[in-house]
This record gives sequence, structure tokens and C-alpha cells, in this order.
Amino acid sequence: MHVSQLWRYPVKSMVGEMVGAVPIDGLGVVGDRTWATRDLERGGIRGAKKIGGLMRFAARSGPDGQAVITLPDGTEIATDHPQVDHLVSEALGHPVRLEALRPASDVEHYRRGAPDSDDVMVELRDIFGREGDEPIPDLSIFPPEIMEFESPPGTYYDAFPLMVMTTSALRTLTEALPDSVIDVRRFRPSMVIDTGDATGHPEFDWIGRTATIGSASVRFRERCPRCVMITREIDQETPADRAILRHVVAELGQDVGIYAEVTSPGLAAVGDPLTFDPAA
Repeated sequence: MHVSQLWRYPVKSMVGEMVGAVPIDGLGVVGDRTWATRDLERGGIRGAKKIGGLMRFAARSGPDGQAVITLPDGTEIATDHPQVDHLVSEALGHPVRLEALRPASDVEHYRRGAPDSDDVMVELRDIFGREGDEPIPDLSIFPPEIMEFESPPGTYYDAFPLMVMTTSALRTLTEALPDSVIDVRRFRPSMVIDTGDATGHPEFDWIGRTATIGSASVRFRERCPRCVMITREIDQETPADRAILRHVVAELGQDVGIYAEVTSPGLAAVGDPLTFDPAA
């Protein structure tokens, strides 16, 4: 097994950039999710679970910690441009403000905004995109602080620093959903591991194991429960598609990919082998 793709997402919930090599530290891919949008109507840092149009934007790393955002019409604008909030809000059709990552001690920055519904189950079903009597994920797998905060304070990722997928998983989804566009960008992995001819979703069996990837070491934590984001429109070739989530909920236990945490920082590059710790 080896690294097939590496992804960095400079702005939370926008399509990211594929890169050849990345340093990895305790917070995951360096330069990942260093910016996010604050909802100026409802409050709080919000991603595409609530503001679905964010998935129609893309972002790449810029100089001096900035990011360069590509609007849906192809226009590029940097996060330090004086009109960035106005232009992103106008293209999004919703008022937002770009905000850089802040220290974990600034807990108010990360506090969740007001829910759309006073009914907790209605709110959760909206976030996770569940219909009818479909189950919501087991929330106990997530860090407890995300019940109060949009993300673990000091980060803009949802739960864990890394999310790993396999080429087998992407191929299996494509075969199972021939009428859907299975685009890796829907699933927002930090890395995709080439698992050769393995069938199904082999990463589901990695929970609890540790592995070396390049000079970094990671521990695989939990299968990744999927939400409404994998159904969002990215562009005309990758339209909104609820069928993908219906399949994931009904056939895959709600999960695609696996979360991981970093046990030893290092550098990962495309082509690097993934080697499991023999003691795991």
C-alpha cells in the first residue's frame, strides 16, 4: 500500500488542493483548514453542513499564511484582499466573514452558533442529511467538545486531524452507484491510500492500528460517519446527489473512510508506503 493522493484544504468546507508532499504535525496536514467562514446571520463558524454553497468554492495555499479562493465563476481572490468577505458573500448568496484560525484559548471564537431548530433531532438530521427513520451516527465517537464548539478549539477540522480513504473504497462506491458521480472531492480526504486490488472498504479494518506514512506515524481511530456534505454540488460535472448518502447509510453503516490522529510528526509524499506497526 502507498500514498496515492494528498490533499490540503486551506479554507474549511471549500474544495482543497492536491499536493505532492506535505508536512504533518499534531494538528494534521500543515496549512490545512487555517481559514473558515463565520455566518453573519446565525453566528458561529459554519461549514458546508449548513452553508452548502461553500463546496462550490475552492482554495489553495497562498503566501504568508493566506489562502487564494476560487469563486464559482473562476475569479480568484486572496483572503487578505479588502473585498474578500463581500465577494465571497455575494457569490455564496449568504453573508459570511473569512476568519483565520485562532488559539485554543479563544474558546468563544469556536462556540457553535444558534441551531436552526430547537428540536435536537431535527437539527441533527439536517446536519447529517438523514431522512425518515435513517439513524444518525453514534455521537460518542466524536470528541466531547464538539457538542459545544463547531470544532475542537484551536482547529477547524470536524473531529480528528486526518481522514484517510482508499482507492478500493472509491472504486467500490463507483461500482455500487453507476448513476452517481463519485468524485474524491466530495469526501475530503487528507490522503488516499492505494490498496491495489483489495475489494470493499479495507480501511474499516484499520481501527486501533498504527502505521508509518513517510516519516510520520498515525493511529487510526474511528470510521468516518458521513453527513450531508457528500451530497453537495461542486460544479456542473459533480451535481448535488442524495443517492450517495442513501447508499452510505443503508449499506456501509453510515461510514466512508477512517479518521486518524498523528502520533509522530513527519513528512508524507505521494508514493510513500503505508506500513503498519507490527506490534499493533
